[in-house]
Formats: sequence, C-alpha cells, structure tokens
Amino acid sequence: MAGAPIDVLRQVPLFSSLDDGELSRLADRFRERSFGEGEHVVEEGATGTSFFVIAEGNANVSVGGEQKGVLGTGDHFGEMAIMDEGVRSASVTAATDLRSYFLTPWEFRPFVEEHPELAWKLLQSLARRLRAAQSGDS
Repeated sequence: MAGAPIDVLRQVPLFSSLDDGELSRLADRFRERSFGEGEHVVEEGATGTSFFVIAEGNANVSVGGEQKGVLGTGDHFGEMAIMDEGVRSASVTAATDLRSYFLTPWEFRPFVEEHPELAWKLLQSLARRLRAAQSGDS
C-alpha cells in the first residue's frame, strides 16, 4: 500500500496545522513498512534517513542498551533524520508486531518548502524532545 492513511497522520501533533487536502498530499509521500516482534526498526549510531509514524503495535526505545521508553500507535520518531540525515540518537525495536509508515528527507523537503509552517512545528517538536532529554525525562 502506498501512502499513509490520513487518520494515522492526523494523530501526529507535528501535522496538526495541515488541512485535509494538505494532509492527503503529505500522506501520499509516506510508505508502509512492517516489523516483526524483536526486529530493529532503527539502530543507535546508524545513519538516519527516515521519519516513522507507528500505525499499530509497540516499540521499545533504548540508548546505550538501556530502555528509555515505549512507543505505541500514533507515536512518531526520527524527526532529526529528515532534517540532517545524521546518526540515530537511540535504537527502536519492535516490542510487538509493528506496522509503521515512513517518510524520507527526499519526500519531505519539497513538502516543507510548500508548507513552511510545518518546519516551525518540527522545530518545536525537536525543542520539546531536547528539553526532555536534558532534564532526564524521555
């Protein structure tokens, strides 16, 4: 299936400013990917090239081998990867069978150029996560 369902993306605060038409156009840029329980979605230290939205299932987040949190349906991760394609700051492993949708920088950048308000929301999301990491809350 090409594209993400709009109802999945509507759960992502990052996309809350988009109207139905814009959300539909963005949804068309996502691709679906499933992972089996225990399978690595992303690995800490690897080059990041995708932003993920979890459509179904749960995933464990770990840093340095220590579990830091659990993500579930509607959660997202990898914002930094679509900004700078740098190394992953954490590992994410499927805790259950996991269905997700992912977006690459090459698909995202042209959309942001058309919707600059989305860049601001992305910066706000990154700032919240950085603040939480610095305070020890993950």
